[in-house]
Amino acid sequence: MSKQETTYDFHRYRQLLLEAVDETSRLQLIDLLIREKARDRLEAQRTSDRVAMTAETVAKVLGTGGRHEFFQRG
Repeated sequence: MSKQETTYDFHRYRQLLLEAVDETSRLQLIDLLIREKARDRLEAQRTSDRVAMTAETVAKVLGTGGRHEFFQRG
């Protein structure tokens, strides 16, 4: 599965929503979101972003040397 297939395609869904001007097209959009498991992909993407932000924060707190640098200073 490519990255495009596993991520939430916000811009595409937003454009499809703008184009869904009648009940039939809105129901088709809902069906598409269900088939593509859009909610699950959005949650996975949010979780991934949260983990990346946490890792970045931890790296900043520990510095570039991490624990090794802390113990050397003694």
